[in-house]
Amino acid sequence: MKVLVVNCGSSSLKYQLFDSETEQALASGVASRVAVNGGTQAQLEHRVAGNSSHVVCAPMPDHEVALGHVLEALVHPEHGVLNTLEEIGAVGHRVVHGGERFSESVLIDDKVIAAIEGFCEIAPLHNPANLQGILASRHRLPGVPMVAVFDTAFHQTLPPTAYIYGLPYELYEERGIRRYGFHGTSHRYVAGQAVEVLGAAGRSADKIITCHLGNGCSITAVEGGKSVQTSMGFTPLAGLLMGTRCGDIDPALVPYLINHLGMDSREIDEMLNKRSGLLGISGVSSDMRDIHAAAEAGNPRARLARDIFCYRLRRYIGAYAAVIGGVDAVVFTAGIGENDAWVRAQAMQGLGFLGLCLDEQANADGNLNGSRDVATAESRARILIIPTNEELLISRDTAALASTEQSVLRDPA
Repeated sequence: MKVLVVNCGSSSLKYQLFDSETEQALASGVASRVAVNGGTQAQLEHRVAGNSSHVVCAPMPDHEVALGHVLEALVHPEHGVLNTLEEIGAVGHRVVHGGERFSESVLIDDKVIAAIEGFCEIAPLHNPANLQGILASRHRLPGVPMVAVFDTAFHQTLPPTAYIYGLPYELYEERGIRRYGFHGTSHRYVAGQAVEVLGAAGRSADKIITCHLGNGCSITAVEGGKSVQTSMGFTPLAGLLMGTRCGDIDPALVPYLINHLGMDSREIDEMLNKRSGLLGISGVSSDMRDIHAAAEAGNPRARLARDIFCYRLRRYIGAYAAVIGGVDAVVFTAGIGENDAWVRAQAMQGLGFLGLCLDEQANADGNLNGSRDVATAESRARILIIPTNEELLISRDTAALASTEQSVLRDPA
């Protein structure tokens, strides 16, 4: 089965086309500047595995027009990988927020669409764009099974002690205010890969801490294959220091900013989400590579920013080891987690008491790709680098659910 994976942002549409049998990505790309200034400067960069990219510059006033260009690229006589769109057997959609209703991926119908729309109030930056991608796909590919894969679903196994806030309980009952957690698809994928790696080595894989470190950062405690605690909360703002997000702060700072600096809610939201984190502390950049360069050049604020980043990460690892009663492995993934040896080394400092002993040479070897163990041979717990692949997991869920639906249609009894 050919599975198209779609991930819509407010002004972008990312996609990959998978062969579900081989799990190979046949094509991928991104349409950018969608609906920005009427989409007049939008462009599509389409890539076929093993070949150079093909760029299409065309007006894309909305996501449906953008998806139309994606579908044209997939069947293009020179740059395409399909003979006809009828080869697409299913479409998988990344959806950021599924609330408490969705604890797993689901086939999309009108009720699911209504539910996703209902969660737009608590995910206004993400769910509306995700919904636009779903509606565009249903219109452009009528009759093709659609599947929603939720970032929040993996964290629906959190116990109430982990997700209930210390607020009046009515806010949870009436408004759904609680910890939801995000990056769930990434955490689920790398935790599953870690179980395979550890199992192949004959090691225990019951207690795993997964660290998704990119521009957005989160950490999750996984026990027995289930998420039991995670750092992001009601929104993706909580937890670790991130590229432009502040992570954990004293909530009393918000009324202070209102009362003493005259800021309104929109200004505060913009500051906490877009002008804080590594960027806010360093004054240099939200990109850890730029932070490193500035720190090595002697910039004290850049040094402070990366030190705070690693300190918070190390603090969370220790806390989550306490939550699950030890640790069999710590997993690093995403842009910083997979590629930044300095951050990994700093995060592991002082954690020998948990049985986490980093092999400095293995950690520093940047010539290796794929999953690898960078703990010493004597380390009781393992330190794993596992590249995340959320799109592949979305493709797997989509193919499985679409196959089930098709089976039911063939044999309604």
